[in-house]
Amino acid sequence: MSTQLSLCGDEIQMTEPSKPTEQTEQTEQLPLSSFYKVVDYVTIFKSEKWWEAVVMIESFGRRSIAMYLWQNRGDKWKRKHKFQIRNHEEWEKVKGAVDKLTPKLFGDKPL
Repeated sequence: MSTQLSLCGDEIQMTEPSKPTEQTEQTEQLPLSSFYKVVDYVTIFKSEKWWEAVVMIESFGRRSIAMYLWQNRGDKWKRKHKFQIRNHEEWEKVKGAVDKLTPKLFGDKPL
């Protein structure tokens, strides 16, 4: 059940989330390398041209959370951006920065 695609010059396979944990999202196929085991994911936005998702992946026994943005070009999803969070300390830094900047996004109005 794999479809070969070219992603930034690398061969990848369309993969389904693995079954050990309950899935947060419907079981769509994510355009990720078979190198990664998909533990769980949440689609943030999907259209005919763009797909944005937060994915818990595992490789070499280590888990991380990655935020992906794919662009559909010629009926193939190509990775445009990937941002990966590898540990709790990294998450706290990212979360702190976003919390600091969010009020400026909304014009200093309380959330």
